[in-house]
Amino acid sequence: MTATPESAMTTQPDARIESARDSLATATPGRVTLRDLRKIYGDDKTGTPAVKDIDLDIEPGEFITLLGPSGCGKTTTLRMIAGFETPTAGTIRLDDEVINKVAPNKRPMAMVFQSYALFPHMTVFDNVAYGLKLKKLPSARVTEEVETALTSMNLGPYRDRAPHQMSGGQQQRVALARALVMRPKVLLFDEPLSNLDAKLRVQMRGEIRRLQRRLGITTIFVTHDQDEAMTMSDRIVVMNVGVIEQVDTPQEIYRHPASVFVADFIGRANFLDVDVHEVRDDGAEVGVLGKRWSVGKHPAVAAGDVVTLMVRPESVRLSATDSREVGGSVGRVLSSMFYGEAIEYDIETEAGNLVVSVADPHAHETFTQGDFLDVGFEEGRAWLMPVAADTP
Repeated sequence: MTATPESAMTTQPDARIESARDSLATATPGRVTLRDLRKIYGDDKTGTPAVKDIDLDIEPGEFITLLGPSGCGKTTTLRMIAGFETPTAGTIRLDDEVINKVAPNKRPMAMVFQSYALFPHMTVFDNVAYGLKLKKLPSARVTEEVETALTSMNLGPYRDRAPHQMSGGQQQRVALARALVMRPKVLLFDEPLSNLDAKLRVQMRGEIRRLQRRLGITTIFVTHDQDEAMTMSDRIVVMNVGVIEQVDTPQEIYRHPASVFVADFIGRANFLDVDVHEVRDDGAEVGVLGKRWSVGKHPAVAAGDVVTLMVRPESVRLSATDSREVGGSVGRVLSSMFYGEAIEYDIETEAGNLVVSVADPHAHETFTQGDFLDVGFEEGRAWLMPVAADTP
């Protein structure tokens, strides 16, 4: 038997499916609090911390994403919350209870794994029923709960199939149904979409976000994918070498990053060396590209600091010029790439090379290699920030 095409399982939910989802939203969403949380592998005194004394408050019903590169500590943090790793120091609270020593199967949480972790010898029904059977619920109750969970994921017709007879997206839905049937206070995701192809990833992240909003369940999602974090999260926790660099909404992190690392990791950014003329409480006056600009600034920026100006590629503005020499506001096109919905340019300027993205340009508004252009940017979307001593 072959797997059913994915399109058969990604149609808009009908009233029956929505009703099943509503019936799963009975558990009160949990509040998760991390205080001074630390994890060291090896000797507590000489080992390198994987997680370094982090503090984090996750509100009931919030969708929060732990985001960062490999080795940043995001998965270790998730595993400590789930109970699969024991903290070296610090506390994990669920609502008002410290749960550091509570066994994973005793925590009112459910995990959706990257590998799905389905039992290959069990049917879809039995995979979803597994946790309920461990609780020794009556058989009729197990059947009722599993059928509800399968309906909520539009999996009813596939209840008797084995995991290998289903596509990756379908297996992910089975894993999600198995988690939801436990009616957890907190739902945990560990890189759940990384094994799916690009188109299905987009479909599944939209489906997970819609489901989470409808259920109102507290959700902690781990990923290294910026697009997943930006499109799904209420807040993003950006981590780097075991510490939290910034916690904020996707919009705030993109527009007002707390560090050069965050600005460079989230999206793309140009970093310009500037002359700082004035620092005010609400911004700064800087000189770059032959002009003086009024820009926003990070609260930590003070007069005399080593700083850099972040300008996103879509914030750069280009226009034709009669000049034929790079200098001041004049730049030269080194290359251009057409993506259909946008053209991306590499522009040589006296402040360094800039990546520029122009959305949906008309044919007569495009430029070619060697063209000289006047280069500027939107002042209100530039962001002045301090440069850490260890920034490359």
